[in-house]
Amino acid sequence: MSKTFPDIKSVVAKLITDKPVRKTAYQVKGVFMRQYPDEPIIPMLDGSYRDKFLYPRVQVKILNEQIYIIGIHEGVDAILCATKQFSNLDFGNITFEIQDCDIESLSDQFVPTDRLLRYRFITPWVALNHMTGGKYRSLHNKEKLSYLNKLLGQNLIFLAKEVGIKIEDDVFANVKVASLFPKPVDENKWGAFKGEFKTNFVLPNYIGVGNGITRGFGTIYGMFNPDSFVFNEDELKKEFKTQKSLKITEAEDIESISVEDVPKSKRKINPYKSGKANKYQKKRSKKRTGFRTKKAYRNKKHSQATNNYSEENKKRPKSGNVFPEENDIKDDQRFNTEKHHKKQHKF
Repeated sequence: MSKTFPDIKSVVAKLITDKPVRKTAYQVKGVFMRQYPDEPIIPMLDGSYRDKFLYPRVQVKILNEQIYIIGIHEGVDAILCATKQFSNLDFGNITFEIQDCDIESLSDQFVPTDRLLRYRFITPWVALNHMTGGKYRSLHNKEKLSYLNKLLGQNLIFLAKEVGIKIEDDVFANVKVASLFPKPVDENKWGAFKGEFKTNFVLPNYIGVGNGITRGFGTIYGMFNPDSFVFNEDELKKEFKTQKSLKITEAEDIESISVEDVPKSKRKINPYKSGKANKYQKKRSKKRTGFRTKKAYRNKKHSQATNNYSEENKKRPKSGNVFPEENDIKDDQRFNTEKHHKKQHKF
């Protein structure tokens, strides 16, 4: 594949603190928003860009009791700027002094290659949501791996499109999981797996794949030793250098996923917010703001009473978890507020 692709950059910033960080990613993001509200990284954490980006450009992870901030494409500069300003993180009941910051920058990400690269899920991969879970459980064991391959491949194609990479050839995927029986994840009843995968796709380390990525699920690391299950960053980097890639023709049980298999995203744009509303739409909008009939009033009350249920179903992806990040956007809206953090955690 010798096509020319745009240079998509990524960055990983590991904050070196004076003590181990035993906090959640949501708590850390809450402190960022409270202490550094004017930094350009904040709109990428508080949901301000949820209508613009279906996949989060900035992700915060807690790995081995250390804070990792991962940025892709539009999020890179925001992270590089913010890390220069970070000095401490005050959680109220404990303060972490930021002693240093390790920065790792990469280029030419999210592009297909002519070889297979290996990635390990260093946190559980939440492959199944409400819709795909039912389909998965109805399959025979031989069909389940094929189904997971398809879900992963579709997700990778979606990620490439989301950052501006035009994919024309098939994407190959081969998933290996520790067990075909998914582990339930919290109140959502999502299904999670431990394992690894191969694909002919260059992906940044530490990004999330699948559902629940804003909560740290589906974090990947490239070219991992399949016999190693312990997250050790120094060992990972050592193995990354010695690991050899595999030609696609040499692989077994590899499946190809076509671009046509991935439905278009259902990104909704409010014409009034974007300034694209035509005169007819604006005229109708003015009429709606006037006197309401009794029937319209009753409909409004009924709509408010069922709002939570209807909104949940409207935003749910119609093709399984091809666009799982939309679920994570709703998570950000629920959890990434100072009020929520004060309610759930002692500061």
